[in-house]
Amino acid sequence: MPLKTSHKDTFVIDNLPAEHEWPEFAFKLPEVNYPDGLNAATELLKADPDKVAILSDEKNWTYGEVDKTSSQVAHVLVEDMGLVPGNRVLLRAPNSPMMAVCWLAVLKAGGVAVPTMPMLRAVELKKVIKKAKVSHALCDSRMGDELNFENMMTFHKGELEEKLASKPENFEIVDTAATDPALLAFTSGTTGKPKACVHFHRDIIAMADTFSRHILKPKAHDIFAGTPPLSFTFGLGGLLVFPFAVGASSVLNETKGIEAVAAEIEKFKVTTLFTSPTAYRALLGFIDKYDFSSLKKCVSAGETLPRATSDAWTKATGVRPIDGIGATEMIHVFISASGDDIRPGATGKVVPGYEAVVLDENYHPLPRGNTGFLAVKGPTGCRYLDDDRQRKYVKNGWNLTGDIFHQDEDGYFWFKARSDDMIVSGGYNISGPEVEEGLLSHPGVFECAVVSAPDEKRGNIAKAFVVLYQEFESSPEMIKTLQDHVKATIAPYKYPRAIEFISELPKTETGKIQRFKLRQQEQEK
Repeated sequence: MPLKTSHKDTFVIDNLPAEHEWPEFAFKLPEVNYPDGLNAATELLKADPDKVAILSDEKNWTYGEVDKTSSQVAHVLVEDMGLVPGNRVLLRAPNSPMMAVCWLAVLKAGGVAVPTMPMLRAVELKKVIKKAKVSHALCDSRMGDELNFENMMTFHKGELEEKLASKPENFEIVDTAATDPALLAFTSGTTGKPKACVHFHRDIIAMADTFSRHILKPKAHDIFAGTPPLSFTFGLGGLLVFPFAVGASSVLNETKGIEAVAAEIEKFKVTTLFTSPTAYRALLGFIDKYDFSSLKKCVSAGETLPRATSDAWTKATGVRPIDGIGATEMIHVFISASGDDIRPGATGKVVPGYEAVVLDENYHPLPRGNTGFLAVKGPTGCRYLDDDRQRKYVKNGWNLTGDIFHQDEDGYFWFKARSDDMIVSGGYNISGPEVEEGLLSHPGVFECAVVSAPDEKRGNIAKAFVVLYQEFESSPEMIKTLQDHVKATIAPYKYPRAIEFISELPKTETGKIQRFKLRQQEQEK
């Protein structure tokens, strides 16, 4: 537990796991040994105030403008909305300059940021609000309907901008402890029941001082862009923390599809790109239409990067993609490689500052050359908010990511499979049981099971095996009806891209659905 805290609302601190359930933390790099007092917003706003921080189609923002506007938002949070340090502030918006500004403002005021995916529906947002005991919300005015939260202020030509005009451009940033919670990053896990990963101020800076500093090695003249939402820690790091930590620039536009990303690369002369293997494959279709010659570093995460995709991208652009594995629980990438250290097909080696091994079924480390459960430790690690699943993720001081890897004799890690029911599709994590819940809310669905099925374009897709009630007919029209129903019930990207109607599901004698048989069937196909 923190020795001191700035938090007056200690809900998050009070609901951290017991310390004996925490992973072991390693601070072997001198740069990750932070002072007792640390506010991540202060660390990320040290660049020349006249330097461009954010590029967008509407306007460019200098670091000075980001600093001043985030200070004004912090004043609104405290003076108009009653925020005290430790309160949880839900953020709901597409990638945009104001989304970044609001995130920084929450940290300045000593609050705990709770960024959420723009595509989440009301039923999912309610789970987040309940779990985090959210007290405040800042929301894009075009997305307020699904949220409908009492202590909320909207932006994008909303009430928030009107309030800013009367607020000072300086704000006395709260003197937070390095170990004060700053971020609740939600991951759906395999059950659909949301898990909130608690990250301290030091964790936010540590992701820049490990993966970014040692693998990415950005400079102030770099221009970052990409597809992941700021609500994902992959996007938060790649599009805000990493560029701001070195005084670089980031392109923050609302997501408009792959061609828009291709156009951004040319328009803003992007040097550093963050996206998924699926997007890299799609971007190859625009290689002759747009100029990608500015690209120097391309980071891939969210799912394993196939050798074929890596080779095709390298051939087309001359840039070998940087693969990596990270986890919301770890905040960002902890195994990767860049430049001449890249071994195509392998995820990479352990990032400086971290340790990683493969474990056997009894959680004992295996020698190199073996396949087992991936385990990692370093300056960041898993702390779930009030969740019994902490004891499953952390074993003997190690963080267990739920992935099966092979480590070769040279220390490279090779991804083999997920060890749970999580479906990784196009860079997104999709919970099979959550999709099943959406399907089962349709009156025509008697039973269903959703599993991961291999897909050439997206790596994997969510495939549903559905048993209909007798009065409903299996047909292409019914497939579309069920897909549309799921899109309207939960975030649209989670819908089952394939549906197969069957007469009965495989089950154990006790009545449990044997999803592994369905997965195996799809693999064999």
